[in-house]
Order: sequence, then structure tokens, then C-alpha cells
Amino acid sequence: MSTMPEHDRVRALVDAEHKALALFDEVVARGLVAVGTSERELSDQIRELANELFDVQRFWHKRIVRSGINTLEPYRSNPPDLTIGADDIVFFDFGPIFDQWEADVGRTYVVGDDPRKHRLTADLGRIWTLAKQYFDARPDITGAELFAHVLELIADAGWKHGASHAGHLVGEFPHEKINGDEIDCYVTHGSTGPMRRPDAAGKPCHWILEIHLIEPGGRFGGFYEQLLDLPSHRP
Repeated sequence: MSTMPEHDRVRALVDAEHKALALFDEVVARGLVAVGTSERELSDQIRELANELFDVQRFWHKRIVRSGINTLEPYRSNPPDLTIGADDIVFFDFGPIFDQWEADVGRTYVVGDDPRKHRLTADLGRIWTLAKQYFDARPDITGAELFAHVLELIADAGWKHGASHAGHLVGEFPHEKINGDEIDCYVTHGSTGPMRRPDAAGKPCHWILEIHLIEPGGRFGGFYEQLLDLPSHRP
């Protein structure tokens, strides 16, 4: 466990997120999200770009690129590889490691002009921001309370939620290593401990908030995640 001072831990986590977002910006700028590219091909291209731009050699959880019907699938699923089509929707969920610090960022992109897919993509960021505002206003909020509010926001917007939780701890405690008994490490039902608390080493917990929207007819979905509790991250 790191003995790094807290202000340096915060700086490292925020810097890692900024680099991950810059990586996604470059993916779009280079036109890599393109019709005819398979999910696996795009994932490999992003891996190579991360190495080119930031010398990233490792990812702390599996790299996810999902399109079409695969955007309905939760994190732990491993659906068949699809090829991006016209008027498609695509999301990324990547966890690159920058200088031994985890980033965990998810974004959604629309290929084409489908207005419903564009609305879902816009709602992802809007709902995330509303949920953060709710978290910021409640110093003693629990994971269960935040999850209930996220579900309300999603229902009010006319979508469904595609996961059993809406976030997790990040930093020196990767959620790949959390077992089912450690429910308070997630933003979910039954997570009754305060989110603002020290971890096992006495350092403040830091959180990722993630939103996985599903179109009510079960035709497509979208995903958005980033740091919840730390300042200076980009919208």
C-alpha cells in the first residue's frame, strides 16, 4: 500500500483520468470509431495508441469496446465481436495504468444521425452530473443512497439501467479484487457505509461513478464513467 501523501494521491488519480480522456479525444480525432471496424480491432488500435501517446503497457481491467446490441451487456459479459455499422452506437470502458495509478473512464459515441442514440449519449453526461451534484450536497451519503438516486434519475429520463451497481472504489484498491462480500466498495443496494470514509490504510476512499443506460426496447445502450469525488476532472 502506498505511503504517498494524500495531495499527491489525488494529483496522481486526476492526472491519470486526464490522460485517459486525452486518449479518447485522440481516438475520435484520428477517426478510429469508423463503420466497418470490429470491436476487437478498435480495442487493439486504442491499446497501441495508448502506448504511443503515454507509454501505457498495462490495463488494470479488461479493455471494453462495445457496439450495437453489445452495448446492452454488463461489464462482466464477453459477447461475440461485432463490426461497427452505419447509425451505430459505440462505448469504451478502459482502465489504463499511468505511472502505477489507475484510470477508469467510459464514454459513448454515435456513428450517424440517429436522434434517439444521440439523446441517450447526451443524457449519460447529464445524469452523471446530476448524480454528482446529489453526492456533493450530502456529506454522509452511502453507496445505497446514491444508487437509489441514480436509478430515479435514469427512470425520469425514460431509460433503464444496465448494471447491478453505479460505481466503485478506485486507486490502490482495484475493483477487480473486490469480492462479493465487500458490498460497501460499490455504489449499489446494500452498500450502507458512508462513501466518505478512510480505507484500510487510513487514507480517504475515492470513487468512480458510472452510468449504463439502456433503451427501453432493448435495442442499444450507452456508458459513461469517471472520478466522482475529486476536483479538477473534465466533464
